[in-house]
Amino acid sequence: MPSQRGPLKILAVLLAIALCSAIGYFASNYARHDLETADLTEAVRHQASGDFIRLSDGLTHYQLEGPEDKHTVVLVHGFSVPYFLWDQTFDPLVKAGFRVLRYDLYGRGLSDRPDVRYDADLFDRQLLELLSHLKIPGAVHLVGASMGGAIAVSFAVRHPEKVITVALLDPKYSEGGPLPWPLRTPLVGEYLNSVEIFPTLVAAQQEDFLHPERYPGYFIRYEQQMKYRGFRRALLSTARSYLSRDDRPDYRALRKSGKPVLLVWGKADKDVPFAVSQDVLRAIPNAEFHPIDDAAHVPYYEHPEIVNPMLVSFLSQQSL
Repeated sequence: MPSQRGPLKILAVLLAIALCSAIGYFASNYARHDLETADLTEAVRHQASGDFIRLSDGLTHYQLEGPEDKHTVVLVHGFSVPYFLWDQTFDPLVKAGFRVLRYDLYGRGLSDRPDVRYDADLFDRQLLELLSHLKIPGAVHLVGASMGGAIAVSFAVRHPEKVITVALLDPKYSEGGPLPWPLRTPLVGEYLNSVEIFPTLVAAQQEDFLHPERYPGYFIRYEQQMKYRGFRRALLSTARSYLSRDDRPDYRALRKSGKPVLLVWGKADKDVPFAVSQDVLRAIPNAEFHPIDDAAHVPYYEHPEIVNPMLVSFLSQQSL
């Protein structure tokens, strides 16, 4: 009977060659798309505005200004744009007489990018510790944009004694659910995130604006943070662990708390479509609602001359 060892050996060699070729292709493709080329160092942070404070999960980049005897307004940014998202909001609120705090969520901007699960507990703990370490007295006003809106709602529900009001700007509101299986699968998700999704993020940010051509510097600043290692991992973990959560129970709980809520929404929003505003209003029917014409996902950035007076009026009424 003829031996089959020869053909099997040849097949094994061919499979090994094919496997090595596949690994080589994926590895080279990954390296070609790897935009993370630097580490966040003390020298990098030394050149930045704002301050840094060490919390239990790492350093947090923040800016705090305004009179200490006034209630603090905390600005919480969204999924991937760090605290420069509030450039059109921060100074006007300070000039209106508020004490204002903005900060980079873990994994974004100049805050640390710890290798942890980026879930609701992490973002809640970061804000709770930040307020404590900065010795912010009393309760605060929360202003959250996009995913930051959901973080603000969750924080207000978990710590009602620490929150006076909640202002929501085109907030994340969804029933959640798992990501498509390739993105939630280890290694496969990391690879797809690196070569298919991450390189498109700058272009994707332009969808947040109705008139992106007016803000070229915004996208340059966004791209700068992408070179620091850990950003890509943080976004994927956030998508897996936070974006997949059901926000609706928190919104309903916020309504029951009776806290004043301001809701602002750009009518041309493509990220969280304007129609979702009606779902939020059904969950929080007592919210003060302002639709914004000629604006997409970031109406406070595109039209600060409209949104800032709304914020100041709302916050002032509740600070009396």
